[in-house]
Amino acid sequence: MSGVFARLGGFVVRRPWWVIGVWVVAAAAIIATAPSLPTSTEESDFLPSHYESIKALHLREDAFPSAFNPSVVIVAQPQGGGKLSAADSKQVESIGAELKQSPIAAIEGVEVGEPSPNKKVQTIQVELPELNPSNEDTVYDAVKALRSELAQVEAKTGLTLGTTGSAAESYDQHKASGDAESITAFGTIILIILLLLVIFRSPTIAFLPIIVILVVSGIANGLIADIVKAFGMKTDSSVSSLLIVVLFGVGTDYILFLLFRYRERLRLGEDRRTAMIGAVGRVGEAIASAASVVIIAFLAMTLSSLSFFRSLGPSLAIAVAVTLLAGLTLVPAVVSLLGPRIFWPSKTWKKEPKSARFTALGNLMAKRPAAFAGGAGVVLVALAVAALAYHPSFDLASGSTPSSAESRVALKNLEEGLPPGATDPTQVYLQNPSGKALSPSELAAYQKKLEGVEGVGAVGEATLSKNRSTAEFVVTLADGPESDAALATVRDPLRETAHDSAPTGATALVGGITSVYVDIDKAMNRDYSLVFPVAAILIMIVLALLLRSLVAPLYLMVSVGLGFAATLGATTLIFQDAAGKSGLIFLLPLVMYMFVVALGTDYNILMMSRLREEAAEGLPPRPALAMAIRHTGPTISAAGVILAGSFAVLMLAGNSLLAEIGFAIAFGIAVAAFVMAMLFTPSITALIGHLAWWPGHSDRERAPGPEPEPEPELSSRS
Repeated sequence: MSGVFARLGGFVVRRPWWVIGVWVVAAAAIIATAPSLPTSTEESDFLPSHYESIKALHLREDAFPSAFNPSVVIVAQPQGGGKLSAADSKQVESIGAELKQSPIAAIEGVEVGEPSPNKKVQTIQVELPELNPSNEDTVYDAVKALRSELAQVEAKTGLTLGTTGSAAESYDQHKASGDAESITAFGTIILIILLLLVIFRSPTIAFLPIIVILVVSGIANGLIADIVKAFGMKTDSSVSSLLIVVLFGVGTDYILFLLFRYRERLRLGEDRRTAMIGAVGRVGEAIASAASVVIIAFLAMTLSSLSFFRSLGPSLAIAVAVTLLAGLTLVPAVVSLLGPRIFWPSKTWKKEPKSARFTALGNLMAKRPAAFAGGAGVVLVALAVAALAYHPSFDLASGSTPSSAESRVALKNLEEGLPPGATDPTQVYLQNPSGKALSPSELAAYQKKLEGVEGVGAVGEATLSKNRSTAEFVVTLADGPESDAALATVRDPLRETAHDSAPTGATALVGGITSVYVDIDKAMNRDYSLVFPVAAILIMIVLALLLRSLVAPLYLMVSVGLGFAATLGATTLIFQDAAGKSGLIFLLPLVMYMFVVALGTDYNILMMSRLREEAAEGLPPRPALAMAIRHTGPTISAAGVILAGSFAVLMLAGNSLLAEIGFAIAFGIAVAAFVMAMLFTPSITALIGHLAWWPGHSDRERAPGPEPEPEPELSSRS
């Protein structure tokens, strides 16, 4: 296989300008002709139609096409606290009447609620267009204008008026995330440039990944848009942000893998073209295998029951495939033209560095592989045990917006008089499929049953469809719609009561955002049990083909799983247990799967391919370990620091959800690079010995003889 990559390297080196020209023309053509990326945020586009919450959504659209659907809740209360007077309530009604005549064109409806039972708050519900990427600016401008108008009203009435609800919360999240995105993007680029300057002391190398990734990202985005449109798919607006993260991480790693091997070949005395051909030939297979693992991991997401992940997976896979192609053609073409000048002004590329850290580490591990494997294993298992306490949370608002945000303050004020669920009520639909009208006595009895469910704060009077065969009950939960308690209420007692208490011949469905969260949780649990095992099997096949072994892939996948569990455990300990949170973002395991498992496996592949290379040249297992650490340690440590640091920048964004994700990915990448690839898997390989490469025997091309200790001269060079 290395011969194939050597021939590819030879072709690129002989025709570098031709290769660069093809990339430039392809980029211009694809970017110029690519359509916009079709996106959607509607739950019905992400959950399959057989889930109850989506069935309820479709029933509502059919039976109540013009139903009032508020997305902003104005919370009114007396300034300084106390109870609302009759005059205050009249003012609230007057404000509602004025909003119906408001110049804010996006307002589609206004309803004034009754004062709360304790007279502390009163609400005005405002309907805006359903939020989606195409009208995001319109909705956000409406929220901003509404708040401005209410601020002027406050001064005249003596009331405190705050806005909450889905649109207001989304607007506050948008404002909070704006700085987060800027900080993350700027911080990532600066970090990569600085670290590459420290590692290579060359401005050319420092900026090379940035330039290459900008070209690759344009091509990848264009191809993704073409494919998504061709197959009639929709994806989330966050795909572009994720693409940048993946491209910077994967692209920088692959460029580093190639440059380190290129520098190694130059130090052996090869000319610039021969060195590049040798570098592509030697490391090309490892890069291609690493990319294949990432692509397989992303493509396995097409097995998800959530359409968002089914479209996200192929999108990221396309990005990695384009990055791989660039890493094996565009980057070698550019570097072969520059030759050793790419390291300018540094001249350290001419000789081995004097540092003996990795040589000493390799020698020590070769002497005591059991101690290193056992020590790393104990720490990882201890952290993995903590993962058993992980609990998913759907409370995105509290983590993505500061407590001072208006929507958070207004929600807290609302809870003084009404259940938190009033911001986004649950709907229960009772339908007689035969078309027979539901009787008043049936509706009254059914409402009473719903009111008796534990966790339900209030149940509104039934709203009937035109033919009176379908009824909608607005159920206000006693807890916030995204809280664990609300999900537990909908998951069991409310759905069970709604179904079992339906009159003879009638059926019931529970809808609303909390019901959607319940179904998403169920769908993701199903996905974890299918996507992860399938991906593991496919990745093991790639590893078996790369390493020509059936044994090594087994313990490599065990190490990957252990690293995943340890990362989840560490994140749980810090952000859930120590911080006192009820849970971590529900997407965390999937995000870790995409970045920690898929990208982190790259380092194991690089180390194992070097171990196999050293073994194939006749070194016994332990000296092969020492040499692999000596040569590959700097590459893995540099790539690990850059990739982990890029994700750690998310922790600076001032957003607790991004902090969770940033820490988990950075920690997981660090574990994959510095614990798994550097310590655990090479030590296990040395302990297993020749059996690690069974049934292949390329490690026995030379008579092994007695295993010598690592060569003494290795201790003087790194």
